[in-house]
Amino acid sequence: MDIESLKSLIISEIEKNSEAICELSRKIHDNPEVGLQEYRAAGWLTDFLEASGFEVEKGICGFPTAFRAIFGKGHPVIGFLAEYDALPELGHACGHNLIAAASAGAGIAARLAVDQCGGKIVVIGTPAEELFSCKMVMAERGAFEDLDAVMMVHPGNHNAAVTEALACQGLDVEFFGRASHAAGRPELGINALEAMIQSFNAINSLRQHIRSSARIHGIITDGGEAPNVVPAHSAGKFLVRAADEKYLAELKEKVINCFQGAALATGARLEYKWEDSYYAPVLNNLTICRLWVKNMRRLGRVAKLMDPKQSFGSTDFGNVSQLVPGMHASISVGRSYAPVHSPQFVQAAISDSGLSAMLDAAKGLALVVADLLADPELMKRVKAEFARVKS
Repeated sequence: MDIESLKSLIISEIEKNSEAICELSRKIHDNPEVGLQEYRAAGWLTDFLEASGFEVEKGICGFPTAFRAIFGKGHPVIGFLAEYDALPELGHACGHNLIAAASAGAGIAARLAVDQCGGKIVVIGTPAEELFSCKMVMAERGAFEDLDAVMMVHPGNHNAAVTEALACQGLDVEFFGRASHAAGRPELGINALEAMIQSFNAINSLRQHIRSSARIHGIITDGGEAPNVVPAHSAGKFLVRAADEKYLAELKEKVINCFQGAALATGARLEYKWEDSYYAPVLNNLTICRLWVKNMRRLGRVAKLMDPKQSFGSTDFGNVSQLVPGMHASISVGRSYAPVHSPQFVQAAISDSGLSAMLDAAKGLALVVADLLADPELMKRVKAEFARVKS
């Protein structure tokens, strides 16, 4: 069978199963579960894939809601990543219901390419992207080491193949001072809240002199208990982001200097800890990304290789992309602008246009697999580019 006939069959397979894929997305959306609690979502996804002939392994890498679903044998091995955790309070304001169903739908359609060309496809369920960077831990535990390529598609406001995601690490900070009556004996107190506020001011000054792509942001989680007591304790959580790991290391040092300076100025004792979870920058494989752009054109979507209007963020897909040639594309949900992580995007993620985008994402992913499995030279180019960039 020629490649064009195979692609037509893949598109028909998605369309034939469109209602089942949409229903899967609706169920996940209507029953939001936060990271590491996605028992229903993981169950629905594995049931769907198992019924379609996939060999399913549940609870991989020590996470009860992670899974691996396999179809085919040998190499190349191409993975689709599924995310399905919701945000606290907001629900699916990041559209992970669309990501999960698109990857599952792509999996059942890509079976046709495997049957025709050989190789293997793997749908990997990756929980807790929002809060815990579980892909980082799964990568450390070998979840992706047998893959030759890996892909996923995130819903948003633009059609683009390249994702400019930043390296990111969290920071927990505490200041310890001395309580005293704020009016009667303020001279006996050491104000831990003032140390935190001075730290914020120092960071605000630092922001003028960092690269335009870098980000520093945080919140105060404890600022004292009563206005008439000098706060003996303050605490905050911060995120530091940069486009590459080298500059992130430089920026982290400058950020800590802000807190150390505030401790020296106020006399409060500083304690801090960098969080274990770490989001690596996304390494985009342009060979795969160009295949995505070509196949989106076939589906009637104009997808740019890179959209300059895309906003910066961070994702634990970056950790995977540092190990395996990867693509983290984005697809427009087709509504008026609704920022991700907003109540408006919760509605966009279940709208007709959102579900239509999800089906196009499933088609596009499966079509890229058809290209890669049908033409061994393309896979060689994917690997050569990855080796060149990593060297």
